[in-house]
This record gives sequence, structure tokens and C-alpha cells, in this order.
Amino acid sequence: MSVICIMLHPERNESHELAGVLIDHLETSGHTVRLDKAESSMVDRVDLGCVEEALADGADLAVSIGGDGTMLRTFERVAQYGVPVLGINVGHLGYLTEFEADEAQTAVDKALRGELPVEERLMIQSQIQRSDGGSEGPWIGLNEAVVEKKSQGHTVRLEVTIDDSPFAIYAGDGLIVSTPTGSTAYNLSARGSIVAPTHWSLQLTPVAPHMLFDRSLVLRPDTEIRISVMGEREANLSVDGRSVAALSDGDVMMTSRSEVIARLVTSGSGGFQQVLKQKFGLKDR
Repeated sequence: MSVICIMLHPERNESHELAGVLIDHLETSGHTVRLDKAESSMVDRVDLGCVEEALADGADLAVSIGGDGTMLRTFERVAQYGVPVLGINVGHLGYLTEFEADEAQTAVDKALRGELPVEERLMIQSQIQRSDGGSEGPWIGLNEAVVEKKSQGHTVRLEVTIDDSPFAIYAGDGLIVSTPTGSTAYNLSARGSIVAPTHWSLQLTPVAPHMLFDRSLVLRPDTEIRISVMGEREANLSVDGRSVAALSDGDVMMTSRSEVIARLVTSGSGGFQQVLKQKFGLKDR
């Protein structure tokens, strides 16, 4: 029998209701279910609650019930343990949650029998080197690491070094370092390149640059990108939408490919292209 950990959207009742149905189904089939300790009370199953360190250790599958945000939280918790994640959509159309609520039981059963393909996705890790010699991090992300201005109405100056070679000084709202999976997230809204999610690369995209060079760079996956804050205007570092640290003059954010690989359960039906077509209203001829 298998061990399955389930992550919920904390504010969507349909997520909680579906989790309850899925838990009953899995336990009836003889499987073991684990829940985040804080989320277990949402479905009245505090007996299944686990502390963070125990949630994914030894698990065979993680099920994320929500939207892309819930998927990102799930990967944050389980990716380092090599646990594959199956996403069930109970929100708006997303890029990561490939299965709908009415497919949940069938999809989970197939995944546990090894009948669904598992894609490997590149993740990034970021850390900060302080101007006084200290360091913070690392933080891992599936989508992106973003260095952005803190003050409204002002730009921030950011110096970029690529593989120890100085590249350029950007003036603007910030810079995004995205994975291929994250190319359709913040990177997309900043007019960055759309990259197939199973491709291995890093994207460097400026946010509202105040300069002539405004292009997104697609770089090798083994590239190290260093972003240094220049001047008195502070910046903020966020990873997959989580604000993790503030940066001041001389602080450096270093981002590179993580050794941790995200494993995503898919239907094998070309879901990425279909979601793109739906998002952009592309028509078949």
C-alpha cells in the first residue's frame, strides 16, 4: 500500500470537500494519507496531521487540490524528497493543475499504479550574499526568483553578472529569473519568452526597464546569475511569490539551477499546449 500526502487550498470549500472524499477513497483502498498539520483541521481529520518534516518523507505521491499557488506550495514541501505531485484544479484555469475534480479518484488511482507519465521539471535555488560578508538562503523555487524595487514611483538599479562575466546594469522595476515552468507566470506578464516546461534553461527578463535593451535572455540551465543592488534604493527578493528577503546597496542575489528536481504527474495528453490555446483564445483552423 502507498503513502499519499494531500495539500489543500486553505480558502476554497470545494478543495476541502474534495479532499474529504479522496481521503475516504484512499483509506478504503488501504492507503495511508498524510495532511499538513494546519490543514488537517479544515477537513476534520486532525489525526492525519503531520509536522512539516514528516509530511513528505517516504511518501509515494503528493496530491495538490487547488490552483497553481497550491501546486507551488506543494512542490516547496515535497520536491526535495523526490515525491511526484498530481494537481487537481478547483480554481481558475492554470498551467500546473492538469486534472479536474471529477477526475480526481481515477487520476490518483492511475498514478499509484504507475500508469501516468511523470515529467521532470527544472527548479532554481537562490541565496543572498550580504555586503558585510554574511549570507542567507538558499531558497528553491519551481517558477521564479524576482528582485524588485521596494519603493513605489522609483526605479531600482541592478547589476547583472552571468557566469562571473559582467553583463549589464538594469534600471527598472526589477528582474525575473524564471524556469521554463515559470515562463508562463510572472515572466509572461513581463513579455518574457514562453518556453516548453520540460526544456532545461533559465530566463532572465527585465520588468518595466527604463533602458533601450528590454529583451528576455534564454540561458543555459547551468548558468549562474548574480544580481547586485546598486545605490540607496532597496529591493526585495521573492521566490515563487513568497517574499523572502530585502536587499540593500551592495547585496547580491545569486541564482542557479537547483539539484532538486520537481516531478509532475501528467495525463500525457499535451496539456501545456492546450492550456496555452485556451488562455490566448487560439483557434484551430
